[in-house]
Amino acid sequence: MARAIWKGAISFGLVHIPVSLTTAVSSERIDFDWLDKRSMDPVGYKRINKVTGKDIDKDNIVKGVEYEKGRYVVISEDEIRKARPEATQTIDIFSFVTAGEIPLQAFETPYYLAPDKRGGKVYALLRQTLDSTGKVALARVVLHTQQHLALIRPLEDALVMITLRWPSQVRGLEGLELDSSVTDAKIDKRELQMAKRLVEDMSGTWTPEEYQDDFKQTIMDLVEEKASKGKIATVTSVDEEGEHKGADIIDLTDLLKRSLAGKKPAPKKEVKRSAKKAS
Repeated sequence: MARAIWKGAISFGLVHIPVSLTTAVSSERIDFDWLDKRSMDPVGYKRINKVTGKDIDKDNIVKGVEYEKGRYVVISEDEIRKARPEATQTIDIFSFVTAGEIPLQAFETPYYLAPDKRGGKVYALLRQTLDSTGKVALARVVLHTQQHLALIRPLEDALVMITLRWPSQVRGLEGLELDSSVTDAKIDKRELQMAKRLVEDMSGTWTPEEYQDDFKQTIMDLVEEKASKGKIATVTSVDEEGEHKGADIIDLTDLLKRSLAGKKPAPKKEVKRSAKKAS
């Protein structure tokens, strides 16, 4: 079973569902680390002044945001800490929308949500409600000091949370500059029928076990071959993950009644995103 990377609660109205978060994907890219061929020691990165080419001590390094070309505004570490969102340990649902309304290009990273402690019944209630209404929940959550926009949707017997890109990060189709040959294309009926026939002939079922990264497999076969000949070095890494307590729940029926009877909460203000990143 995958280890939880975050523990907290889904919150909407007065209802809290204690949950744990596990990643739904794994990164399997090949990392080529730099090593000193004379000693096989790891090689790090130097801090170098790009103008003078000289090494620079970390105490002389500050962080800046490019305001105009070649002109920066310096932001202190204290100001960065104060600007970071508070880690509330909650996934705060603020709206429910039709699943199809969210464009695919907004999707970022999927996570599995599992009920914690005595949260099974209310977890199942939320899943079944979303499934029967065709809705997804929009929420805000803080992970690793970063605030994310996210959606929660059912997946078979479980709930999945997918972090979303902020609207300002998603480019529209206008940038493609599609001309009339695409937008007002005159497709011949015979051509369309042949294209459909080709699609039908090539159609099959989703069989993920048949798909693999050929480059990765070739490199890993080479790694195995060299390792079997004794050409191997060992690198030790340390992972640190924090544990957080989940929230307790009380009578669900009472919470739902009180949530429905209460005033609709005012919408939260969106977090302003910086217009330009430091280069």
